[in-house]
Amino acid sequence: MKTMLICGATGFIGQNLLEYYSDKKYKIKATHFRRPALKNKYPNVEWVHCDLRDTTQVKELLKGVNIIMQFAATTSGAKDIISKPYIHVTDNALINSILLRESLESNVEHFIFPSCTVMYQKSNTALKETDFNPSDEILPFYYGAGHTKVYLENMCKFYANLGKTKHTVIRHSNVYGPYDKYDLEKSHVTGATITKSMKSDNGKITVWGTGEESRDLLYVEDLLDFIDLAINKQQESYELFNVGIGYPIKIKDLVKKVVECSGRKLLIENDLSKPSVPTSLFLDCSYAKQKLGWEPKNTLEEGLQKTIKWYKENISD
Repeated sequence: MKTMLICGATGFIGQNLLEYYSDKKYKIKATHFRRPALKNKYPNVEWVHCDLRDTTQVKELLKGVNIIMQFAATTSGAKDIISKPYIHVTDNALINSILLRESLESNVEHFIFPSCTVMYQKSNTALKETDFNPSDEILPFYYGAGHTKVYLENMCKFYANLGKTKHTVIRHSNVYGPYDKYDLEKSHVTGATITKSMKSDNGKITVWGTGEESRDLLYVEDLLDFIDLAINKQQESYELFNVGIGYPIKIKDLVKKVVECSGRKLLIENDLSKPSVPTSLFLDCSYAKQKLGWEPKNTLEEGLQKTIKWYKENISD
């Protein structure tokens, strides 16, 4: 039986990975650091408290590991992207650099690395993987995080060419779903919008900024289906894929859909004093379909309905 390591297993995508692979034939090893291990919820998982910035701890962690799901990161929402962009840089560069090197040394079979889309220029047409031009200037509010992701994508390619470890880089769009962050100080746009809708006690919901910017929003289950296909079907030592729903939605329209799916009647207002990230893009995911046969199963409405149902059952008072 192969051993799968899920780094950042107490986080949003990490917990979804634990549930997704709970009935599949893998021995699961999971890391936690700032949050306690979820031993009662996932008793069959081997939990390891590990500081992934520490080479000695990482060396021990990777013993016997075949597949790494690298979803440990310092993350936050739009507020920190604007006011504290540096928090997405140093730890993430260090964590991934150490994990990539030690994966080579430990002869890990497959390394799954989640990148993102912040290196792309805003566009009104669907962007392919090849549309990223390294000579283009990354948008100022994404400069640190974007260049860090590009560096780590290149490091995955570098290590793929050195040894036997297969590397999959995922330029995923804005992912949402169960276990997402619903704290308004740290959440991304979909989680924040759901929280605002469900907790409104004055009959109103506020949109930060104008709401004209667009996002490509992907339900987390579709991301997990992609990962599983990559593990089982990827042949090349290095691949980079766009993974998104493939069409855009304006934030103001997302708010309307969330309110509708929540079953609440709320007046939508704009707060132009709040920060927003004024960029719009969506992804062409035809390469993932061509190479792996992947495409998202959930429409935005279906994903939102599933997420709001989970929220009502697990978070809502």
